[in-house]
Amino acid sequence: MTMPDDATPATVPEVVVQASRRHPDAVAIDDGDSCVTFAQLQNLCSRMAAAFLAYGLCKGERVAVWAPNIPEWIVVAVGAQSARGILVPLNTRLKGKEAGDILRRSRARLLFTVGEFLGIRYPELLDRESLPALERVIILSGASGSHETLDQFVARGASISVSMVTAAGEHVGPDDVADILFTSGTTGEPKGVMSTHGQNTWTFEAWSVAVGLRSDDRYLIVNPFFHTFGYKAGWLACLLRGATIIPARVFDAGTIMRRVVEERVSVLPGPPALFQSMLAHESCGRIDLGSLRLAITGAANVPPVLVERMRTVLGFQSVLTGYGLTEAPVVTICRHGDSDARVALSCGAPLPGVEVKCVADDGHSVGPGESGEVVVRGPCVMRGYFDDPQATARAIDADGWLHTEDIGALDADGYLHITDRKKDLFICGGFNCYPAEIEKIMSTHSAIAQVAVIGVPDERLGEVGKAFVVLRPDATCDIASLTSWCRDNMANYKVPRQIVWVDALPTTASGKVQKFVLR
Repeated sequence: MTMPDDATPATVPEVVVQASRRHPDAVAIDDGDSCVTFAQLQNLCSRMAAAFLAYGLCKGERVAVWAPNIPEWIVVAVGAQSARGILVPLNTRLKGKEAGDILRRSRARLLFTVGEFLGIRYPELLDRESLPALERVIILSGASGSHETLDQFVARGASISVSMVTAAGEHVGPDDVADILFTSGTTGEPKGVMSTHGQNTWTFEAWSVAVGLRSDDRYLIVNPFFHTFGYKAGWLACLLRGATIIPARVFDAGTIMRRVVEERVSVLPGPPALFQSMLAHESCGRIDLGSLRLAITGAANVPPVLVERMRTVLGFQSVLTGYGLTEAPVVTICRHGDSDARVALSCGAPLPGVEVKCVADDGHSVGPGESGEVVVRGPCVMRGYFDDPQATARAIDADGWLHTEDIGALDADGYLHITDRKKDLFICGGFNCYPAEIEKIMSTHSAIAQVAVIGVPDERLGEVGKAFVVLRPDATCDIASLTSWCRDNMANYKVPRQIVWVDALPTTASGKVQKFVLR
C-alpha cells in the first residue's frame, strides 16, 4: 500500500477546487431529487465563503453545524473553512444542555442548524442555555421563526468578489486547524479534538487509497456527518477521490436497501449494527443488491459470521475493518484479500507512515501477541485538545506518541488486535459512550444519590449501558420514569438500556467505585 503523493491537496478548500477541475461535470452530491456537480459544489462553497467574509468571520473563529446529513452541511463546512474558520460539528442526538455545553466550550460565533428533524426543534432546545459567544443562529432548512435563513445569510456575500474569496482560501494552510470534534473523556467533560487541514487530507487520502475508493463509486453515507466516519471517511474522502456522495438522513434497513437498488450504491460503510439490521430485514435475499462493492466497518467487535454473510448474502465484494479514534481517525485498516477471520478478529495493519506500538506500563514495547496499551505516532494524530494543554500533554508524550488507553496486541504480521479498554468507554451502535459523562447527567436527577454505569454486551448494538442506581433516602422512582427522564436529558445512545436498584455501590477504602465488581 502506498502513501498519498505530493499532489494531495493540502487543505479542505483545495480538495474542492481540485475536484472541480478534475471532475467538473461529474455528480458530487446526489440527494435524490437534486444533483450537484463538482463544479457547482465549488461555486456554492465559494458563495458561502463570501458570506462568512462579509459577516466578518476572522481566522480561527468557530462555526458550529448541528444538522443531519444534508448537502447544505457540506457547503457550510467547506465555506467556513475556506474563510479561515474552524468547523465544530454537533451530534444531532444531543439535548439542549449537551449542545449548549459544547457551544460554550468552543465559543462558537455562529450556529447552523435545522428548524426541525425527527420531531425535534433544535433552536428551541437552546432557549434556556446561556451562550454569550453565540451571535447568530442560521436555519439551513425548515421553519426559521425569528432566525436568519441560509439564503439570507448567503445573500450577505454579494459584495465580496471572487478574488477576495480566493485570497482568503490562499491564507488557509495545512497546519491551520480545520475542525474541532468534541468527544468525552473519562472525567465526563467534553474534550475538543483539534485536527489540521493537512492532517485531514493526508489521512483520508491514505484511507481512500487503502480501501480502494474510486471516482466511479456511489457512496451512501449513513454515518452521520458530525462523526469522523461520516465527515472525513465520508464526504471528504468522496471529494478527494471524485466519488459521488449520497447522503442518508436516518438509518432504516428497508429504506437503505431500497436506495442501494434504486441509486446503484457501490460503497456502504457503517458499524456492525447497520449490516446486522440489513441481514435481519424481511427484504434481505429478495432484492438485488448487486451494485454493492465495498463495505468498511469497525467500532465494535465484529463476529466472523457477520463478515461472511456480508459477502455471501448482501453481496459485498470487499469487507474491511479498521481501527481509529477521534484523536487519530485512521490508525490501521485491513487489506483486500484478507480472510474473513482476519477481517473480523483484527483491525488491520497501520497506514503507511503511521507507527503503532503496544507498550507495558513502564513504556517499553511488548512482544508480538502480547497485550499492552496501544500508542500511535504519525500524521493521523491530532494537534491536541482545544484550550486544554494539560489533557494534551497527558495524551501525547514528548516523543509524539498518542496514548490511546486501548489495550491491544500486534501479531507477527503487524496486524492489530484490540483486546480491552483501559478507559471505561463502551461503544453503542458505533457511538462512543463514556460512563462518567452519563453518570454526571443522571446524578442531577432529584431521586438519585449515587449511580455507576458500565457497558454490557448487546447482540444488536454491540454494547449498551447498564446503570446501578442508589436512591436518596425516602425517594421513590421507577425504571420507566427514570428511562424517560434520561431520554429527555441525553442522547439516546447514552441512555442505559438496563437499570438496577442497589442499596450501595462497591467501593475501595478511598471511596472509588469498583466497577470490576459491577461487571
